[in-house]
Amino acid sequence: MAHVHILGISAYYHDSAACLVRDGVLFAAAQEERFTRKKHDYAFPTKSIRYCLREAGITIDQVDAVVFYDRPFTKFERIVETYLMTAPAGFGSFLKAIPLWLKDKLFMREHIKKELGYEGKIYFTEHHESHAASAFYPSPYDEAAFLTIDGVGEWTTTSFGVGKGKDLDILKEIHFPHSLGLLYSAFTYFTGFRVNSGEYKVMGLAPYGEPKYVDTILEHIIDLKDDGSFKLNMDYFGYMAGLRMTNKKFADLFGGPEREPESELTQREMDLARSVQEVIEIAVLKLAKHVREVTDQKYLVMAGGVALNCVANGKLLREGIFDDIWIQPAAGDAGGALGAAMFVWHKVMGNDRPAPTDGDLQFGSYLGPEYKDEDIKRFLDKRGLPYTEYTEEAMYDAVAGIMADEKVVGWFQGRMEFGPRALGGRSIIGDARSSEMQSTMNLKIKYRESFRPFAPTVREEVISDYFQIDRPSPYMLIVADVNKDRQKPMTADQSKLFGIEKLNVPRSDIPAITHVDYSARIQSVGKKVNPRYWNVIKKFEEKTGCAVVINTSFNVRGEPIVCTPENAYLCFMRTEMDYLVLGRFVLDKREQKPLEGDSDWRSEFELD
Repeated sequence: MAHVHILGISAYYHDSAACLVRDGVLFAAAQEERFTRKKHDYAFPTKSIRYCLREAGITIDQVDAVVFYDRPFTKFERIVETYLMTAPAGFGSFLKAIPLWLKDKLFMREHIKKELGYEGKIYFTEHHESHAASAFYPSPYDEAAFLTIDGVGEWTTTSFGVGKGKDLDILKEIHFPHSLGLLYSAFTYFTGFRVNSGEYKVMGLAPYGEPKYVDTILEHIIDLKDDGSFKLNMDYFGYMAGLRMTNKKFADLFGGPEREPESELTQREMDLARSVQEVIEIAVLKLAKHVREVTDQKYLVMAGGVALNCVANGKLLREGIFDDIWIQPAAGDAGGALGAAMFVWHKVMGNDRPAPTDGDLQFGSYLGPEYKDEDIKRFLDKRGLPYTEYTEEAMYDAVAGIMADEKVVGWFQGRMEFGPRALGGRSIIGDARSSEMQSTMNLKIKYRESFRPFAPTVREEVISDYFQIDRPSPYMLIVADVNKDRQKPMTADQSKLFGIEKLNVPRSDIPAITHVDYSARIQSVGKKVNPRYWNVIKKFEEKTGCAVVINTSFNVRGEPIVCTPENAYLCFMRTEMDYLVLGRFVLDKREQKPLEGDSDWRSEFELD
């Protein structure tokens, strides 16, 4: 019996991606940036599609349906109406947008046919339908409420509803220009970070600040009701009419112009970050309480860019509004490709959902390319790169010993993760007990801001021994505090420190992953889902008594997470990483020859 294949596509905003669903099961998914090496690549995901088809061993002619993750005509209508509402102020940005719409975005059906050489069925889902589907269908629940929050889709910025079996129905929406995602992006812009990529920096910066602007935001910027509905005061924003998120009135409200990118951070930026973070948390909790009251569902699933705010997610979980929550790990626009394909399989074609056999149906989000040990060995030998080949068990022991010696390890195993988080497939790992590891990784490996926190990976079975959480957190989307008995109270002198001065004060016996407010963005790993990662952590625990390692994405600032062995080796050689582990092969930096040029390095594993 022939398989049914549905190809989901997201493109032309940010984080283009493709996802292939086979007989209703997630088969392959990847972001375009991983192949093109262009961070947040928004181009048509040609390489991602090629990967998905190759993974399934099919051609485009064997795809039964292609689905695009939003409705371009509706989105274009919103852009035109917004221009007419603000004209002539938005004429410049309108002129910049029109050529791309006329060339690629507007006539998407014809564009897909042309790009893929495809003559089959083409569907379009609404943007927030895609988000909702990505949250509900892979989740472990037979039925659940869903909540989607982002910047903006076509018109919708927030929606909620209910999923039951194969059905998915939106009950209520909030529309543009009123948007929690755009509110957060406005503060991202104002604090000197890049919109659509720097929001997580604001979240990481927030604990260094004080919530001194919360009342100001609630009084002047957003009218937030008890049921979570809200309106933004557009007098303070510039995104309706131009390319700037905020305007002079916004700057006057917060004591002067926006911070210049890359300039020194001041206490104002930290306080602004803390304040907008708390406002988002208040809004999410109000929305969640209203969703529970309206739907009477025990479980909540979430997607949309704001669902990546793991601090808000942690507070939502601890509030106990729902019995449990599940968040799509590719919650942003990349995950729209996944949701669009799942929506058509279940809602449009009417196919039932399979029962989850072990947790959810996301499979750890390991949906990208995999490179077998024999492929890696061939690559290493062809390049003449020095390495040590280990048996499976010996590799765990060797890598655990390297980490226990406070060395930094590039860890490249199995299928690449789908979504923005490295989850033990393409990670940089190290000893969470080291007080030096956080600054070492930020400055010498990642080349990024010193204040940025790192996440822990903990063996799933012992998560509660280290953190104030009573359930797994497989996708690094929940923040919880380190257990009290592991925390190190601040001295009287340390308590007087402000802002970034707090950075180098150890907060626990696992200081490399403990943020200044004693919190951690936790990933738990199960033996069945990622056996190699689980085993190396288990071996590390046997050597050190600690079942926690530091885990950050395998990339440097400004570059996408590595995809291929070549990407991994180049990143390893360009940084001060000590060891690289590709499958069962361990490379010692001291044994490698300096890179003399890398223009010919991207040929071994290119997608044909």
